[in-house]
Amino acid sequence: MQPSLGFVILFLLFSLLFLSNSYKLWFKTEEYYQSIYNSIAREPSIYPFRDFFLRRLENKQNWIFWQKVFSLFGVAAVLAADVLVVAAFVVNNGLSGQ
Repeated sequence: MQPSLGFVILFLLFSLLFLSNSYKLWFKTEEYYQSIYNSIAREPSIYPFRDFFLRRLENKQNWIFWQKVFSLFGVAAVLAADVLVVAAFVVNNGLSGQ
């Protein structure tokens, strides 16, 4: 795999977006939950499975717990992917110092 610099930068920007949402989930939980709830509950809805998601959000504490569990796996996966992409870029572009 030989990723271009543009791909690496775009990949890292999407990672930052995910990490930003994870930060909000962990450290601004109430605001994050309310933002998602308001977005899904808004009329007219653009979400095809709106009722399904609203039912999941009804039990707030359960929803928050499972979101945080899955976010731990997500953060680990995103960080591992970032390391792999940057390492592939560095190795393939002769920037490894060898």
